[in-house]
Amino acid sequence: MEGMAYTILVADDEPAIRTLLEVLLSADGHEIVTVPDGRAALAYLRGHTPDALLLDVDLTQMNGFEVCSRVKRVGRLRGAAVLLLSRLDDDRTRTQARLAGADGLLAKPLSGPYLRGRVNELVQARRP
Repeated sequence: MEGMAYTILVADDEPAIRTLLEVLLSADGHEIVTVPDGRAALAYLRGHTPDALLLDVDLTQMNGFEVCSRVKRVGRLRGAAVLLLSRLDDDRTRTQARLAGADGLLAKPLSGPYLRGRVNELVQARRP
């Protein structure tokens, strides 16, 4: 939908990926908050309720699966769409993502148009 701006938390330990995601997603008018690790993501989430989270599976301090499962246990955050980003797109990773409650798993390297479409689609689907 045109004109819907979301707040999206991006957690990735690679600065280049954070920048890429910020550029891609802010092109749709979204407000992007970036953090370098799982602990920083949780610190941000204590005081904010983003519409979506993009979490790298291989985060330091606490991996994306763990951050995701914690997010899904907090009532205030349960409505947020969570997309996990992974270099691996195998059964084990997909199962872990599902068990953590993720709304989707995207394989790196990321395709810009596909990523933007998935984020918009997921957030809209979770809107009341």
